[in-house]
Amino acid sequence: MQIVTSWMRQGLEQGLEQGEKKGELKLLMRQLNRRLGEISPQMKARIENLSTFELENLGEALLDFSSVADLEAWFENLS
Repeated sequence: MQIVTSWMRQGLEQGLEQGEKKGELKLLMRQLNRRLGEISPQMKARIENLSTFELENLGEALLDFSSVADLEAWFENLS
């Protein structure tokens, strides 16, 4: 029988959350690149710093984007 302590469980959960976020981020970047063209390194950095919740919101919002200006406006409304 394996004993899992609370800190081990918390570490596993954090690892899963980080893995999920990386997957969401990768998919979102592919979608943005396809919709808007190559995203600037500065914009990529801003996107990488979003929370999981914010990434999910951006994923929905990008369906209405037609230019990088729409993405920039989304960030302005985020603040």
